[in-house]
Amino acid sequence: MKAVFKHEISSYYTSLSGYVFGLFLLLFAGIYVMIYNVRNLLTRYEAVIFSISFVFLIIVPIITMRIFAEEKKQRTDQLLYSLPISIRDIVLGKFLALLVVFLAPLAIMCVYPLILSAFGDVHMAEAYSAVFAFFLLGMALLSIGMFISSICESQAVAAGLCFVVMLINYFIATLASYTGVSAMGSFIGLTIFVVLFAFIIRFMTGSIFTAITGGLVIEAILAAVYMMNQELFIALMPRLMEKVSLFERFNVFINGIFDISGVFYLLSVTAIFVHLTIQSLEKRRWS
Repeated sequence: MKAVFKHEISSYYTSLSGYVFGLFLLLFAGIYVMIYNVRNLLTRYEAVIFSISFVFLIIVPIITMRIFAEEKKQRTDQLLYSLPISIRDIVLGKFLALLVVFLAPLAIMCVYPLILSAFGDVHMAEAYSAVFAFFLLGMALLSIGMFISSICESQAVAAGLCFVVMLINYFIATLASYTGVSAMGSFIGLTIFVVLFAFIIRFMTGSIFTAITGGLVIEAILAAVYMMNQELFIALMPRLMEKVSLFERFNVFINGIFDISGVFYLLSVTAIFVHLTIQSLEKRRWS
C-alpha cells in the first residue's frame, strides 16, 4: 500500500492534475473570501465554505477520472493485479493519495479564519466545523469518483459520468420539492431505486439470477408494506431524496449545527464506495 501511495502522489505532482485540483479550490476560496469577508465585512467563514462546495462538481471528475480508467485503457492494470499486495491495499493506497492531494489546499484554507480573526470576530467553532464537514463531503465524493473510474474504460467516460452523478446529488434536494407527495408516486420512485439496486448487484456479482431474485424480494416487501399502510408512503420520496443528498447533509454544518448523524452518513458513504471499488477490481481481476 505504501508503494502505491508514493507512486500516486508522485504522479499527481509530476503532472498537472494535483496542481489544477488545488488551484481551483484555492482560487474560488480566495474569491469568496474577498466577496463575503472582505468586501461585505462578514465574519462568517462558513459562508465561504458553503459557496465553494459547487467546485466539487468540477474538480472531483478531473482528479478521479484517470485513477483506474487510464490504467485499464493502457492495460497497465494487469501490472497492479500481479503485485504482491492485495486489491484492498491498492485501492486504499490510491484513495489515501487522493485525500492528501485534497488536504494540501484544504490545509491552506484552514489558515484563512486565523487571518480574518485579526480584523474581526470570527466564530472559530462554526468556521472549523464547516471546514471539517467540507473535508468529509470531499472524501465521500472522491470515493464515488474513484468507484466510477474503476468501472469505466475511458477517462472521458469516467469524467462525464462522475460529473452527472455529482450534479444530480448537488440538485437532488431541489428536485425533491418537485416530486409528487402521493403514496403511489413514492412507491414508483422506490421501485426505480430497487431496479437500480438490482443492476448494481448484477454488475458486482455477475449473476443475473442473484440480481433478479434480490430485486424481486425487495419489491415484494415494498409492495406488501404499501398495501398494508399507504400512509407511510405519503411524501416519502421527497424526504428520502433530501436524506441521501451528500450536499444537504453538509449544509447542516453550515448552519452552525455539528450533526453527528451527518458525520456518520458521510463516513458510511465513503466506506461503501471504497468497498465497491475493491469489489469492482476483484471482479475484473478474476474475469
